[in-house]
Amino acid sequence: MTYQAPLQDMQFVLMDVFGAAEQWQSMPALADNIDADTALAILDEGAKITSELLAPINRNGDEQGVKLVDGVVITPDGFKEAYNTYAESGWAGFGGDPEFGGMGMPKSLGVLFEEMCYSANNSFTLYGALSAGAALCIHRHGTEAQKKLYLPKLYSGEWAGAMDMTEPQSGSDLGGVRTKASPQEDGSYKVSGTKIFITGGDQDLTENVVHLVLARLPDAPAGSRGLSLFIVPKFIANDDGSIGARNGVNVGALEHKMGIKASATCVMHFEEATGYLIGKANRGLIAMFTMMNYERLSISLQGIGCAEMGYQMAAEYAKDRNQGKGGVHKTDATADPIVVHGDVRRMLLTIAAMTEPSRALAVMAGMELDKSKYATAGTKEAEQMVNLLVPLCKSFFTDLGLDSTIHAQQVFGGHGFIRETGVEQLVRDVRIAQIYEGTNGIQALDLLARKVIPHEGAALKALQVQVSEVTAAVAPEYKGWADSVDSAFGRLLDAAQTIKNADNATDSVNAAAVDYLHAMGYATYGYLWLKMLNALPTSSQSQQFKQRKVAIAEFYFGRLMPRFDAHLASALAPTDVTMKLANELF
Repeated sequence: MTYQAPLQDMQFVLMDVFGAAEQWQSMPALADNIDADTALAILDEGAKITSELLAPINRNGDEQGVKLVDGVVITPDGFKEAYNTYAESGWAGFGGDPEFGGMGMPKSLGVLFEEMCYSANNSFTLYGALSAGAALCIHRHGTEAQKKLYLPKLYSGEWAGAMDMTEPQSGSDLGGVRTKASPQEDGSYKVSGTKIFITGGDQDLTENVVHLVLARLPDAPAGSRGLSLFIVPKFIANDDGSIGARNGVNVGALEHKMGIKASATCVMHFEEATGYLIGKANRGLIAMFTMMNYERLSISLQGIGCAEMGYQMAAEYAKDRNQGKGGVHKTDATADPIVVHGDVRRMLLTIAAMTEPSRALAVMAGMELDKSKYATAGTKEAEQMVNLLVPLCKSFFTDLGLDSTIHAQQVFGGHGFIRETGVEQLVRDVRIAQIYEGTNGIQALDLLARKVIPHEGAALKALQVQVSEVTAAVAPEYKGWADSVDSAFGRLLDAAQTIKNADNATDSVNAAAVDYLHAMGYATYGYLWLKMLNALPTSSQSQQFKQRKVAIAEFYFGRLMPRFDAHLASALAPTDVTMKLANELF
């Protein structure tokens, strides 16, 4: 089957649940660029390009993978042609600054298009995601000359971007980076070192690749505070934007991976490569992390996209595959479609009940990013909310993405384990999303230790205010659910203080973080289900759509929300049960 974007649900979440059109009009920088009709037209076009252009080359991309030929990465058949159409249609510059040729679209709309792309073709989507991140960093920290030179080419898709951080000895702890940058008399730098796991480090889709490289100046302080960020292009760019001499940037090898095989993951060698400082010396991580909220939110959407595609495949199969006899939904046939069976329905409903609030949370996080960037007031509050939501999105969406694709595979039974059905590719492709852009354990630690505990839980309390407004407005029949959500947020705040005050706070936070994040995820999804239910009565969506929403919400609160209690109990378990075993006994 091919992918079909869930446009009805996307439109509902964007316009009815979050009132995006009204919010955009309150931001002068967006008001002239986007309105409801334009947004819906963009979603329609996004649905077409993902189903007709990207989905058809997904399977072949997995089968062929990328190849390294004479130092150049060759992408699978059809990728270059698809990329040209993608770029020519303006998608490469979707969120870019119109001053430099971008479309200037809001992130709250962009998250829905990105979800479509990940559903249709994970590997293809990653090339554009890295380019968008590089452009964002250059826009925020580059000089005017750098912006004029690089941004138009990145927004047009003629050039692509890559982020070069990880080294063999330096992964999550970037303080161990050894790549060196030596200043030159003309103001440039010579960059030398090796980077690994570089997504889109090279490809044959664009004429140039713009690497953003973390490196260390000769007099830099030790550790992560001594890192600077450099623009190191594959080809030196002339002042007029034309391609100049080949730089000392080379692919050493391609990684052989479990999934996303059509995405080039490269070992990159920088050999006296010419680079240009972006931002301030020894402030490279600050510049790099400017784009990390956007990049991590983008990668989180890989989890939603794969879950949605898995649901579509499994639901279609379940309605077509006949095995056994059901109960309340049985037919007169010899065998019923497996969708009648309670366990199959459990799996399908679990995917749907977790994917739909994931989509809502993605739009919410995107809207907070828009406010932090474009609003005339409340930008600090929006930035605080972004910092709270992004690690939750990145970790929870991608954990759920793997769970959901496994549920989808299980619906297929033995047919899900063989390549012909295609569902096994989703399992392999989504697995990386829990690992790159900051592993999910580190995201959980960041959430609890840096975003929830500090300032007496101020960030979580700010979210709790929004939750209270929604729970106070629910219909009487949902009051019990609202009470459970209100209680959950109060318990999250109490638990954070308990963990903080433990005897060994470092170990306590570290051991509790993942369970705490999952508990917060279930509580937040409860809030978002209520927010969606509140929007249903005035929505123009069909009665069938509304009935389906209510039924899935009932499943969520009956079967999934109770997981909150289990995760919070695990988070509050004594730290000693995790830490007492001696290292040598592992």
